[in-house]
Amino acid sequence: MSKVAFVGLGNMGGPMAANLVKAGHDVWGFDLSEASRNAASAHGVNAASTLPQAVLNADCIITMLPKGQHVLAVWSDLASVIPEGTLLIDCSTVDVESARKAHALGSAMGCLSLDSPVSGGTTGAEAGTLTFMVGGSESAFASGKAILEAMGRKIVHCGGDGAGQAAKICNNMILGISMIGVCEAFGLAEKLGLSHQALFDVASTSSGQCWSLTTYCPVPGPVPTSPANNDYRPGFATALMLKDLLLSQEAAQQSGAATPLGAHAADLYAQFEAAGHGGEDFSAIIRMLQEIPRE
Repeated sequence: MSKVAFVGLGNMGGPMAANLVKAGHDVWGFDLSEASRNAASAHGVNAASTLPQAVLNADCIITMLPKGQHVLAVWSDLASVIPEGTLLIDCSTVDVESARKAHALGSAMGCLSLDSPVSGGTTGAEAGTLTFMVGGSESAFASGKAILEAMGRKIVHCGGDGAGQAAKICNNMILGISMIGVCEAFGLAEKLGLSHQALFDVASTSSGQCWSLTTYCPVPGPVPTSPANNDYRPGFATALMLKDLLLSQEAAQQSGAATPLGAHAADLYAQFEAAGHGGEDFSAIIRMLQEIPRE
């Protein structure tokens, strides 16, 4: 058993911390939200009222926060309260530059560090079946792998500092683009008089097969567990998909990569969020696409 501090106990962080408790770790959690602290406490997490209290004598500190600026602020605060040798893991989804800055902060503290964003959503966080995309040194990965395995099913070492965030951004750009393509196909099928089930039965076993279709089908019926069968309750919220697509476009601009479909997907999700749908599952964008008039 090791002592793990978990900073950020929201929709993802709370269940992840709970799974560390189930794996036998002594978990101390901190969040600015009292409701989040209380929810985590109900699952065996020791709720701390301050960051220093949470990280005291911790072998490993995990952060799960909204943006890169929040990660850098917390890691900067750690410099005065943790000893050398503490393992630092950031599971947030942030820009690659912020991830590399966090690694630099960790190095300055004499700590091993990993950027380890996740895929799998709240369902995966609760079930402990997340995929972790990990960036950092071989020695840091070796130190952190067992901790990550307590929260996920697949742990992939993608490379050096920032590589985990790079993989996450690329993966979710694929996801955003593919979901729009699947939604458009169902919209066209409806206009042509083809049922949702008929298109699903063909495309799910043909060259159109993809995760957005077979696991997360955006229309009610074919995949009972998809958000479409629960009035598009997330899942993976539209606001989060837009965040990841904007990160992909920031990275594309900085690196000089051409991503025209990624840019168009970001524009469409920005329209959908601006219309008040940021809290709906990202697959709900089919509703907007169905209303766009043919030019």
